[in-house]
Amino acid sequence: MAYKRKTTGKKPTAKKSLTKRQEASMKRHSKKHSAQHMRYMKNLMMKGDTFSAAHKKAQAKVGK
Repeated sequence: MAYKRKTTGKKPTAKKSLTKRQEASMKRHSKKHSAQHMRYMKNLMMKGDTFSAAHKKAQAKVGK
């Protein structure tokens, strides 16, 4: 019987910059949200979070 390897649950390593698609999404998104919200989201996305995950966390932490 084969055993499953346990995953560590770590996120991918930090990125140098966002992808072009992420940049475009952030630009559209910035029209409705504060600079603090956008900055928090960008930091999360640079650490490996998806746009949606970063948005939910930013909404909870800093609001709109």
